[in-house]
Amino acid sequence: MAVQKLYVGAKLREIRGRLNLTQKAFAAKLGISLPYLNQMENNNRPVSTTVVLALAQQFGVDVTELSTSDSERLTSDLREALADPLFEKDIPPLNDLRLAASNAPALARAFLSLHRAYRETHERLASLDEALGREDARLQASPWEEVRDFFHYCDNYIDAVDRAAEQFARGGDIRATALSRLEAAGITVQFSDDETLRRYTPETRVLRLSRRAAPESQLFQLLLQLALLQYDDLLEATLDFAKFQSEAARAIAKIGLANYFAGAAQMPYEAFLNAAHEERHDLERLANRFNASIEQIAHRLSTLQRPRANGVPFFFVRVDQAGTITKRHSATRLQFARFGGACPLWNVHQAFETPGRFLRQLAETPDGVRYLSLARDVSKPGGAFGAPTRRFAIALGCEVQHAPLVIYADGLDLDNAQAYEPIGISCRICDRANCHQRSVPPLERRLRVNSDLRSTLPYEIT
Repeated sequence: MAVQKLYVGAKLREIRGRLNLTQKAFAAKLGISLPYLNQMENNNRPVSTTVVLALAQQFGVDVTELSTSDSERLTSDLREALADPLFEKDIPPLNDLRLAASNAPALARAFLSLHRAYRETHERLASLDEALGREDARLQASPWEEVRDFFHYCDNYIDAVDRAAEQFARGGDIRATALSRLEAAGITVQFSDDETLRRYTPETRVLRLSRRAAPESQLFQLLLQLALLQYDDLLEATLDFAKFQSEAARAIAKIGLANYFAGAAQMPYEAFLNAAHEERHDLERLANRFNASIEQIAHRLSTLQRPRANGVPFFFVRVDQAGTITKRHSATRLQFARFGGACPLWNVHQAFETPGRFLRQLAETPDGVRYLSLARDVSKPGGAFGAPTRRFAIALGCEVQHAPLVIYADGLDLDNAQAYEPIGISCRICDRANCHQRSVPPLERRLRVNSDLRSTLPYEIT
């Protein structure tokens, strides 16, 4: 078995620094030349067995100290930090990150500390400017955040696009209508076994949809492409109104608007609103009525905010198994943290443990607002043996005063204060002092550490 070479230049420099020796003096005591030591300290050469023995004999260095390196962990942390949209155009290659972690670990740790401080400051400013309503106080958002904020401040309802989709749906069978419209425009629709859900080739005017996708997903992708091709003027006019700061944000938003059109055509506003009231927002019944998925129904319910014809104001969120929020919309006072995961006490995280079941929760946020929250896991099969299944959990909820209109509130004791789970938005901006699931201290509170006392947390929030 090959012997692994030991490149520990940073550790050698650290040991020499502890001994307060120059390179020349250190090399002399190790019995090697100055250039050889320099090459080892810069990871141009591995540490030899002779040097390892000399370190142990001359300076009493524990040789296991040399093999204990956190460079891989640092590399992983650097990759995570550099995934921030802030570095979108300046992401160093992986080899550079490994070199930084192994050759300059102190600098790597300083960078991580700086990035962490930036994120905490960004989150604090986002929280404060939202409370104060100061548009000019926010740091410039990434394109993704800019688009997310656009939909958020529109209450996730785009009137012109919604009404155009509703008008389109009045033609009857929306699948047949969409296919007919595309055929009339000279576009051929084909179905393939490709893993890609949708692929349009402008040169050949061929739209390919995956047979592996569920029927409701095929229909959604068909309508999305129709929006991009035949409602481009409407989408562009809406984008002009939004005045995005970058072309990237505009491009992301255009896909978002096409998605919006597809959902609104599949579930036309007035018909869907009436059905939602009739079924008391029963997701499964609505899914059957509109040939849609549970997730599509929940998402559409969060958009019913047409003036003078608005539905129950819902929040909607989707998280992955790591707790990362991948979709978020809120027509309620409940907001979601821009950075970090959602509160672990929220039932959306428990949905992965009970696949196929709806979980109900009465929850109260630190501002005293109470909510009914419904959570369920949703799986997206790959469509073939061995293909990966994507798993998410969704949550749909409303403020408790609207709960009687929702079938999932039946049998819950809405008037019992003890029935409400205390949840937060993000640990960093949550002031609950005794939360047993707190991961990090709140940003705006002081801490008291008592070595003679250990309660739920290893510190007290003052």
